Amino acid sequence: MEPDVTRVRYFAAAEEAAGRPEEDRPETTLGALREALAADYPGLGGILPRCAVLVDGERRDDDAALGDAETVDVLPPFAGG
Repeated sequence: MEPDVTRVRYFAAAEEAAGRPEEDRPETTLGALREALAADYPGLGGILPRCAVLVDGERRDDDAALGDAETVDVLPPFAGG
């Protein structure tokens, strides 16, 4: 049986830093995902603390489980007004 994965979608500067628009990730908590993304994509690690990270459209704490999550969106701050 294949392990659970969560689809991570990157937007704007986060997509540029990750070098891809989306990918499947195996991490089981939001905190573990944040740590892994910062390690895998150093450029993303620099902006990740300022990004909104939504789990199935909602903000969650780092201890949130991702096993049932379908998507995690990484949204950097957007310029404009």
